[in-house]
Amino acid sequence: MMTREESDSIGTMQVPEKAYYGVQALRARNNFHITGRPLHTEFIRNLVRIKKAAAMTNMAAHVLDESIGGAIIKACDEIISGKLHQAFIVDAIQGGAGTSANMNANEVIANRAIEILGGRKGDYSIVHPNDHVNMAQSTNDVIPCAGKLTMMGLLPRLIEELERLQKAFSDKAVEFDDVVKMGRTQLQDAVPIRLGQSFEAYANVVGRDISRLKGLKKDLRALNIGATAVGTAINVNPVYLFQIIKNINLICGTDCYQADDLFDATQNLDCFVHVSGALKTCASSLSKICNDLRLLSSGPHAGLGEINLPPKQNGSSIMPGKINPVIPEVVSQVAFNVIGNDVTVTMAAEAGQLELNAFEPVIFYKIFESIDTLGGAVTTLIDNCVLGITANRDRCRRLVETSSALATALCPSLGYKLSAEIAKKALSTGIPVRQIVLEEGLMTQEQLDRCLNLKDMTQPGHLVEYRKIGAGKSEKTE
Repeated sequence: MMTREESDSIGTMQVPEKAYYGVQALRARNNFHITGRPLHTEFIRNLVRIKKAAAMTNMAAHVLDESIGGAIIKACDEIISGKLHQAFIVDAIQGGAGTSANMNANEVIANRAIEILGGRKGDYSIVHPNDHVNMAQSTNDVIPCAGKLTMMGLLPRLIEELERLQKAFSDKAVEFDDVVKMGRTQLQDAVPIRLGQSFEAYANVVGRDISRLKGLKKDLRALNIGATAVGTAINVNPVYLFQIIKNINLICGTDCYQADDLFDATQNLDCFVHVSGALKTCASSLSKICNDLRLLSSGPHAGLGEINLPPKQNGSSIMPGKINPVIPEVVSQVAFNVIGNDVTVTMAAEAGQLELNAFEPVIFYKIFESIDTLGGAVTTLIDNCVLGITANRDRCRRLVETSSALATALCPSLGYKLSAEIAKKALSTGIPVRQIVLEEGLMTQEQLDRCLNLKDMTQPGHLVEYRKIGAGKSEKTE
């Protein structure tokens, strides 16, 4: 393989002649064999968008030659369109606070710009990665800005899928509104509830997650671009300092603003902890819902069996006909990973020292992964599970009618003690609560029908209304 010699402050290296990356990216690739995964595609694009905005701003400030700046912008446009991404060779997790990723971008852009100007890759006398592409920038302001722009770009897809999930649950709530089932607390029979009410609760918790995720944009819009190394804006001309945000917004279609305190925005990463925390909360909500779906569909004959999940694949290599709830299972696994990612993000944000946090690469790696995998999990949950859920109506009603927990509805008219005795008898004998009450003459048929109307029992305030009607307490009432 033909090579070219490049040098940096460490020494010289042989770089593949046709490579768009340079010596610093090559050193990073050799140093960081960590995940085997490249930088996120959208992160690459946003890094390069910032480089394009910087070139435009430096040209406007008359500190960057027009021909060099024009070539840099053209090179950036090519990368933004999807070209040369294979030249970004550094690992997603790397030491140096992201310097390797920043220099990888600088070198690729510089070498492509050199080609555009008629030169040969590696001839940095034409376009220099640091002096021209990285002009008025530092890793310490470019990398966090690229991270924030990427999060703002990735979140809308997740939010859109969550909105679809919320609608799917709401639609099921309407479909199942007439299905009365036994509500359970601590996995024990409690009181009746409509299946539709359960699904409406799922829709509402997803709605809160959507609101939390939409609110993240407020934190992410504040950029420390122009801060350079620590917040002092060293090596930045005034035109750049006050115009760079405008050009970033123009290129990215965002409404970002320069942080009021560039020192604070450079060293403190609490906004990323906030983002990760909202993702963790969403993951927790989704996994809880999936736990419910697995329980409600368990069996199908020896479990609860109140709902049916659409069968998606064989569930066993040894048990014929077994179908497992694979979609809820995968969503929970994604949730476990997101929750673990949040721990990593929290630890990394806490571990910063003095004027900079060196651990942004792992923070971004984990947050990008959380957003992407949650989006995929929600998509499959909707399309391969929720939309196809059906209710076992007869089984739901039968479980309610034979449950000793119906005795709870007798408390307002018969009192707690007598109702508890009825429940105990129903549990030990298997005789339904309704039959016991009638056989012992505790209530008339009409009173009992009113008291144990399953649909009415699921309406808030039913017991209060029943007290007003009056069931005529028996002499055995406490």
